[in-house]
Amino acid sequence: MIIKQPSKSLFAVVLTITTLAFVVSTSLNAAGQKKNPTSKLFVVDTEGTSEINTGEKILELDKSSVYTAQGTVVETKADSTNAMVFSNGTGIHFDPDTRLEIKKFVQEPFTPNRSDMDLEPSISKTSTFLPRGSVGLCTSKMVAGSTMNVATPSANIRINARKAVIQSSNEGTTVSVLEGEVTVQGDENDAGGYVVKPGQQAFIPSGGGPVQVADISNNQMAALDDKVSMACKARKTVYFDTKDSADNLTAFGSEEVQEIVAIKTTSAEAPAQEFTVSAASL
Repeated sequence: MIIKQPSKSLFAVVLTITTLAFVVSTSLNAAGQKKNPTSKLFVVDTEGTSEINTGEKILELDKSSVYTAQGTVVETKADSTNAMVFSNGTGIHFDPDTRLEIKKFVQEPFTPNRSDMDLEPSISKTSTFLPRGSVGLCTSKMVAGSTMNVATPSANIRINARKAVIQSSNEGTTVSVLEGEVTVQGDENDAGGYVVKPGQQAFIPSGGGPVQVADISNNQMAALDDKVSMACKARKTVYFDTKDSADNLTAFGSEEVQEIVAIKTTSAEAPAQEFTVSAASL
């Protein structure tokens, strides 16, 4: 009995149909998924000299500039300060001689039709390293699933606070909480960490040892409140939206999320539809 082998042309037809089916299926799946936007930071104000290392070049920070956040290093020189806002709504004030390395900062697509501009626009994951200096933090209302961690040479800090100040020096790390809570880990023995509550301050010595928690003294409170107030003031000057490839606002609901944009507010209550994008982000 003679068995006929399928012709080469038949194989070609089957292969073509299979390939087309795979391409169409992949395209449909991709079209049904939102792309995570690239997280940004917006420079609200600078005094003196501050620099940002983007990984490709080192630039002097300019007021009203926008930069991609993840993987960058922000550094203030002596007698210099700056204030900026991350695209998850977190305001940060930098003291002089401060270095902050943004190891990770990713955001999911923005929430559609959100009405509370004080609420974080989407789930975000933030991980930074503060080898030296001091930062004041003023966060949005973080949504469920978001995480914000600050590491120093002597501590790991999980931020749940709305208002906190973190200082890193050769002596150790000091964490002061004005509103909300943070969890501090000093070494491997602090498996669960220590919860620092409003009005409290934790010190983690650089040489190791237990976390020391005490109430913030009256003579420290005013200076700490100033740092946090500047961070909160910064975050009220700008909010974030997304735009599509046609440069149109997506109203937080588009399937095509391509770029986060910073929009200045004319006041703390009334946002103005004004894009502010620096040459660094073009």
